[in-house]
Formats: sequence, structure tokens, C-alpha cells
Amino acid sequence: MSKTVPSVSLGNGYKIPGLGYGTYLAKQGQGIDLVKKAIDAGYRHIDTAFLYENEVEVGEAIRAKIAEGVVKREEMFVTSKLWNTFHRPEHVAEAFRRSFDMLDVGYIDLYLMHSPMGLQFQGYEYGDMQPKDATGQMLFGEIDYVETWKSMEQLVKSGKVRSIGLSNFNSEQIARILEFTEIKPVTNQIEVNPGCNQKRLIEFCKARGITVTAFGPMGRPHRLTYGNKSALGDPRVVEIGQKYGKTDGQVILRYLIQSGTIPIPYSTKEERIRQNIDVFDFSLTDEEMQYLDTFQSERTLPFPPLNKHKYYPFDIEF
Repeated sequence: MSKTVPSVSLGNGYKIPGLGYGTYLAKQGQGIDLVKKAIDAGYRHIDTAFLYENEVEVGEAIRAKIAEGVVKREEMFVTSKLWNTFHRPEHVAEAFRRSFDMLDVGYIDLYLMHSPMGLQFQGYEYGDMQPKDATGQMLFGEIDYVETWKSMEQLVKSGKVRSIGLSNFNSEQIARILEFTEIKPVTNQIEVNPGCNQKRLIEFCKARGITVTAFGPMGRPHRLTYGNKSALGDPRVVEIGQKYGKTDGQVILRYLIQSGTIPIPYSTKEERIRQNIDVFDFSLTDEEMQYLDTFQSERTLPFPPLNKHKYYPFDIEF
């Protein structure tokens, strides 16, 4: 039996399901099957990006489930993202058109600027996404993300995307966007997990009517290379889960929901896909929430190749 996810209101009046299915690692050949399984389990919020190289498969899975009568298009919420090499205003509309055409689901619900850090444009193909010089250093772009955002505002006026937002932006960068632009971002998608709880940035966004979407909600246990201690498998977290008849992963997702975020977990396992959405029938106590706060250590995705970029977002506290 599929689960129903409560909706969260965005600042522009649209609604977003309060938990989604992330597709970052759903590479070509598995995206269709995984997204179909997610929709069957009750997910109505699917998060993709040009970077993930799976927009065609995500769109195909959604169209298949619409054709089967499992869902209607208006019940689905589809997010994609503008990659860093497309930050120049003259590239934004074409980059969006390509994502729009690859998804082929009528409209895109939410389009994010993947990060504030532009890279040099090399072309519109997948192989051009990580431009490097002869020494292997990333080729940075100089364009101001405020100019990129102004071009994204034009996409909303086209009617092909309903909402626009940010990803991996810090508080100062969000404040600049709010100061200089016309359409307010509805969300900031950032890494949030017990090891990187982002409390101050979440509070900053909330005070400005901006939701926070949480990627890497489990602390990316497959890549604990930056000193981050995962709450997954922690004996006390497992014990909390047993109290509610839930797994440690479900406890972590509940923690993130109660922290005011919209988690987008990813899994290839059908049972885990079903478990991850089954987190709306219990609540953690204040004491349990405080215990999950104790894992705070390091972010697991600090983008080390970009740490010299002038718009690198992680050099300030939040």
C-alpha cells in the first residue's frame, strides 16, 4: 500500500510534498525502474538535475505511471537544476529547454540553480560539465549568480516552470538574491543530516519564507571521507527506532522533517524506498531530537575542487 505525504506550502502559493525521492545516483539504465517503484510506493516529489544524466529516464517513468492511471501530472512535483556551466544569461534558457524537453512532462514544478559557483561554458553536452585546464584545475566562470537568477526569473514568465529556487547557497548569498531580484526563491536545497544539521541556515531561510530541501539526509554513508560520523547504525538511534517500530534511517528522516526540512532520500532497494516514505505516523521527543543533534561534525559534500571559487559558499558559518 502506498503512503501519502503531507504537503508544504511554498512562498508563491504552490505546494510541495514534504518528502521526495532523490535521483542523484540513479544512473542511466536504472532510473526508469527506480522512479516507477518510488511512485508506486507513494512518492509524488521527484528530484533530478541535468548533472545526474537521468532526466530522460525520470520523465519516461512519470509518463508511464500517468498512462497507467497511477497518478495524474498535477499530483506529481518534479524538480530539476541548472548546472554550473550554464550560468551566463545567454545560456540559461537553452539549458532549461534541454531539461524541459528531456523530462517531457508538460512543465517543471521547480528549477534550481545548482550552486552559486559558475564554471566556464564548454557546450551543452554531458561531457562538458566539468571543464578543466591542462593541469586538471577547474575552469571557473566569473558571472555573478544574481545575473543568472534574473535569467531564471524569465523562465517563470514563460509558464514552463512554476517555481525557481537555489541549491548550496549560504545566508549571505541568499540575502543578495533577495535584495537584487524580483522573484523570491521558494527553496534552498542543501546538505542536511544529523552530522550537518544546518540549524542556523534553516532558521535563516524560514524567517524569509524559503523552504529547505535536504539532500544527503543519511550523511552519505557511502562516502564518509571528511570525518563525518553517521547516525546510521548508531546504537541509540537504532534503539529509538525500535521504540517506534522504525529503522534507524526512518528515525533520521523524521528528525529532518521535525527540523523543518523536506528530505529527498535515495535508495535502489525497494524495501528501503518504501520505508523512507513511511515516516509520518510517529514523532520524536525533544530529548530524541537533541540526541540526533549531537552528531554535528562536517558536511560530507564540501565540493573540494571548487573551494577557490569566489562564490564558494562554505567559507562562512552558515
